[in-house]
Amino acid sequence: MAGYIVGDIEITDPDEYQKYAQQTAATLKSYGGKFLVRGGQPETLEGDWKTKRIVIIEFPSVEQAKIWYDSPEYSAIKGTRHRSAVSNILIVHGV
Repeated sequence: MAGYIVGDIEITDPDEYQKYAQQTAATLKSYGGKFLVRGGQPETLEGDWKTKRIVIIEFPSVEQAKIWYDSPEYSAIKGTRHRSAVSNILIVHGV
């Protein structure tokens, strides 16, 4: 069953975040991850969710998503995201 990393991101330093974004795709390949949504212009249809940027990454499984998230490759750049954005990150099980 597929696993998804979902990020609700508010960029606070666009130049620094761009460095992070340019490196992220390369960390996904060996873990079977691929971007489904990366940015866009989210539009809230119900509720009071006020998001600026949404990222959805698909993995073959939740376990594989967790392995990627804790991987040396991603851990090496994760701090750049922490410094350049306010992030809410979650993992969800596919159907």
